[in-house]
Amino acid sequence: MSSNKLDMFIHEHITDLKERGLYNEIDSIQGANGPKITINDKVLINLSSNNYLGLATDERLREVAKEAVVSYGVGAGAVRTINGTLDLHLELEKKLADFKGTESAISYQSGFNCNMAAISAVMDKNDAILSDELNHASIIDGCRLSKANIIRVNHSDMDDLRQKAKEAVESGAYNKVMVITDGVFSMDGDIAKLPEIVAIAEEFDLITYVDDAHGSGVLGKGAGTVKHFNLQDKVDVQMGTLSKAIGVVGGYVAGKENLIDWLKVRSRPFLFSTAVSPADAAASTKAIDILMESTDLNEQLWDNSRYLKAGLKELGFDIGKSETPITPCMIGDEKKAQDFSKRLIEEGVYAKSIVFPTVPRGTGRLRNMPTAAHTREMLDEAIAMYEKIGKEMGLI
Repeated sequence: MSSNKLDMFIHEHITDLKERGLYNEIDSIQGANGPKITINDKVLINLSSNNYLGLATDERLREVAKEAVVSYGVGAGAVRTINGTLDLHLELEKKLADFKGTESAISYQSGFNCNMAAISAVMDKNDAILSDELNHASIIDGCRLSKANIIRVNHSDMDDLRQKAKEAVESGAYNKVMVITDGVFSMDGDIAKLPEIVAIAEEFDLITYVDDAHGSGVLGKGAGTVKHFNLQDKVDVQMGTLSKAIGVVGGYVAGKENLIDWLKVRSRPFLFSTAVSPADAAASTKAIDILMESTDLNEQLWDNSRYLKAGLKELGFDIGKSETPITPCMIGDEKKAQDFSKRLIEEGVYAKSIVFPTVPRGTGRLRNMPTAAHTREMLDEAIAMYEKIGKEMGLI
């Protein structure tokens, strides 16, 4: 028999979310997540995927994944510290270190796991963490898990960061102080001010941590935000995912060899969760090979990004301050954002609305993600539908 209190709690809160336009309906895709997707038997231009370079459906990755399944099976069979470490995992980690320009790297089951793992393994209740107010939820949860004192810093406000770093260090209350930031902020598309952050970190002897989930494969000709600024020797911890531009699943932390050694013996997701599958490890390695060999996909991504941004801006939409392919179309009202998204889907364009709690209240938006796999014709069609529905709803 289920709890009446639980049922009442869930019913009351879901009803409230629906009334305020904050309830997220989850769509199921039939087939691959490419530049076009099929939902409920309808083919849609897909502007909501993080598959920046189109590698999730790349034939080269499919082939190595198939070969890995034939040779190794479908699962790693154990946690990494028992006998779940395959030579494929070691090959991936060596490739990641080369890619990020660090001494070593460690792979995890997801990007979220990386932040839960690394932050809590390095920081504790005797420490403080300076965290940008728009950092990803996984950073926030990783900071909470560490039990360190979390000091919220105004978004990309270097004066605020410097003042709070000074206060934290000069207080003498903490053994260590870390500054942590997204490299690219996933909902707005702006880039962290890493040179200034690193300068402040050096002044006050802060540990530097960059979550490069949306920078790897995108900035620095694909090598990421840290390499974009040529700061790979200045950033202590580089974290990234294998599920966005890389097109597979998983995450990694890159840094000095002693950091990676420590994470192997103290980070809980590494110690207590089965390793990523052989197919995922092999496909991720292949994707990084492709990025290190050629910048063609990266250049195509940026060409498509510039084209979509220009088209939406010309129509009069507010696309925020994005400096990357992430292209928000700011609506404001949550219900209106959801209605706009539903109309686009009806017209053949899948652009998901993003509302609170993913973004602050009153900043509802459609988050567009052009990829290297989109054709100019697809983007033209999407822009035309934005114009049609924008006028229909009185937004332009």
